[in-house]
Amino acid sequence: MANKILLEVVTPDKLLLSKEVDVVVATSVEGEFAVLAGHVPFLTSLAVGELKLKDGNATDYAAINGGFAEITGQKFTVLAESAELAREIDVDRARKARERAEQRLAKSASEQINYARAEAALKRAMLRMKVAERTRAA
Repeated sequence: MANKILLEVVTPDKLLLSKEVDVVVATSVEGEFAVLAGHVPFLTSLAVGELKLKDGNATDYAAINGGFAEITGQKFTVLAESAELAREIDVDRARKARERAEQRLAKSASEQINYARAEAALKRAMLRMKVAERTRAA
């Protein structure tokens, strides 16, 4: 279809999604961007962030944990370190991961925690909870 763009989300484990959509909104390391069919080709690094895809009146979300996006005129490919569709996110597991990360961050410097790792874990857990909540609120 001329007004659609093929979105493919690929992780090291699987092809998470392959679907024609009207628009995709993603989060690069430089900020959010949207892509429609016929977009100028480009390649960008993805941040830990939300992927929003719209097809007609339907809107779906996915949590993307870093990676790369390649856009050609008719295809948007996400190569993600890991990714989850909103409807597949285990909110209780994400909440527990957030709590563990917050506890690690609260520890004193004398306990030699890896601050960057704990902060990244917190960011991923909060993203998963946010994306899952979007689907439940719709």
